[in-house]
Amino acid sequence: MAGKNNALQKPVQVSPQLEEVVGKGPMTRAQVTSKVWDYIKGHNLQDANDKRQINPDAKLGAVIGTEQISMFKMTAAVSKHLT
Repeated sequence: MAGKNNALQKPVQVSPQLEEVVGKGPMTRAQVTSKVWDYIKGHNLQDANDKRQINPDAKLGAVIGTEQISMFKMTAAVSKHLT
């Protein structure tokens, strides 16, 4: 698949709110996802009873909202902060 443009590998700009979580862009979507997960795990934001649920802190809440969110919906919320 050489020459095929993989959306996950294409650098994107991150919003100022997302930069607070993942650092300065541009970076690939794959890097953004990885850094968001590093942040979630580093700040112990996964629900103790259901690891698929994320309990955002103030920084992450500015990106994905302040309510508990499933990891599946979180990806869509994060992508709104990419250009």
